[in-house]
Amino acid sequence: MDGHKLGPVSRLQNHFLKFSITTLGCKVNQSESDAMAHQLKNSGCYPVHPKEKANLCIINTCTVTQKASMQSRQAVRKAIRSNPGARIIVTGCYAQTEPDEINKIDGVHHIIGHTDKFKIPDIVLSKEKEPYPHLIIVLSKEKEPYPHLIRQNILSEHHFEHTPAAVSGNRTRPFLKIQDGCDSFCTYCIVPYARGRSRSMLIENVLKNIKQLKPAGYHEVVLTGVHLGAYGLDLSPKTDLTELLNRICESNPIDRVRLSSIEPHELTDNIVRLVAKADIFCHHFHIPLQSGDDLILKKMHRPYTRSLFRNQILKINELLPDAAIGVDTLIGFPGETQKAFENTLSLIDELPVTYLHVFPFSARKGTPASRYPKPVDSKTIKVRCKKMRALGHRKKMDFYKKFTGKPVEILIEDKRDRSTGLLKGITSNYIPVHVNGDDHLKNTLVPVKIDKIKNGKVLGTLYSHLHEPFES
Repeated sequence: MDGHKLGPVSRLQNHFLKFSITTLGCKVNQSESDAMAHQLKNSGCYPVHPKEKANLCIINTCTVTQKASMQSRQAVRKAIRSNPGARIIVTGCYAQTEPDEINKIDGVHHIIGHTDKFKIPDIVLSKEKEPYPHLIIVLSKEKEPYPHLIRQNILSEHHFEHTPAAVSGNRTRPFLKIQDGCDSFCTYCIVPYARGRSRSMLIENVLKNIKQLKPAGYHEVVLTGVHLGAYGLDLSPKTDLTELLNRICESNPIDRVRLSSIEPHELTDNIVRLVAKADIFCHHFHIPLQSGDDLILKKMHRPYTRSLFRNQILKINELLPDAAIGVDTLIGFPGETQKAFENTLSLIDELPVTYLHVFPFSARKGTPASRYPKPVDSKTIKVRCKKMRALGHRKKMDFYKKFTGKPVEILIEDKRDRSTGLLKGITSNYIPVHVNGDDHLKNTLVPVKIDKIKNGKVLGTLYSHLHEPFES
């Protein structure tokens, strides 16, 4: 529509109501950012285009490590520099745990904890100005002292904050947060203090959210949570993740359902068997190990042993030999000797693990491990992380090569690969396959044949371009 034809509300929207959301950290944060964007768009706001200045900037922060906290501060300062005159809102885990640190940054208007982050449209949109009270952002600082701090005691929160599925988001595979908080209190982890106790979305609401996605054009949903394996234990009557997955399987609301991270002792045989027999579930598990040394696991307050972890991985591989198995490792925990590190390295090396997320230990203020004796020096941690990442790269390449020449189905993403310009799609077992094709294939499930691995990328050919039948 031409600019001179816009009515007063549209002109007002184009001029004032442009927002940006910067997200740091985990899939749960990304899911919540999608939900906040959904709310703001429903309130008449517009997301900015790349390189466009916003007048409302939300930074959804992370604080899982000291580095994440630093990156959160950097993101806040960048938003202030890049968007002069904008209203700056800082929310997320760092806002919940360290509001005093954010308060030191000049230019922040609101620091909003987790309990109130979905009230952001009400907080920043004035209800007093005319003629469009629900659309006017209070852009001037007026005479109010800033920043405003809105933060509750998260540990006393027992209500799961229902958020809409990201039906208007820009992801090919939207995240749906079905659980929040954690009761584990691992000795290195700040998350329970940032997110509070475990809380779950009702099964009926989970099913309702997923059911909305397919009519909106989505083929896959990723179920996320801070402690996904604890799903349902807080509900009345109690339920669990297995029951939820059975209900999803019965209702068959979408083509593919992918699970995010599940603790080793909570990934039960029943869950693995269900994933193996039901086509709706992706053959992909992400399992946090952290350490393969029993003494370090005990110091971490992790409720399993290396033997349990080994047995779980082997069970998955027995029932689902094509499954991708991702693993988290935390390197350099206080007291981690060279032998303890080698225990972790050798355990992963001997198991059919697909890829690794390698994290260097960072002493997080407010956690017991920050006061533990025998810290590992940063140089040693760096060397160990390099060895672990090299192992992870080899494991990933070996897994990819197993599927060379084989037929797979991929969900084509909305964005092309930057370096090659090819379409990129994800298999059920989390292999990113690059193919040559037209844009009309974006956000569709298509059969391809994996041809080769080149420069670390998996290259394939669409079966529509081949003279052979597709056999799944």
